[in-house]
Amino acid sequence: MTPTLTPPAGNVAGPAADERCDRCNAAGKLRLTLAGGSELVFCGHHANRYAKDLVKIAVQYKADPEFTWRGADMMSNSSN
Repeated sequence: MTPTLTPPAGNVAGPAADERCDRCNAAGKLRLTLAGGSELVFCGHHANRYAKDLVKIAVQYKADPEFTWRGADMMSNSSN
């Protein structure tokens, strides 16, 4: 079994105003931190479209205050 490193709990910064979606280059609305510590940024469309899959790989997330991510409930339910 390969061990995974989980970043320490803390505040994840939301996407900066100039950050773009890793999928389509639209404005970033969601930042995900993965188990290895790397990060992904998605626009609202792609964040919600791939929410089920993103929840499986993310350990933390931070959404733009004006954006409601569909995966937020799934993230909170998966930690229980």
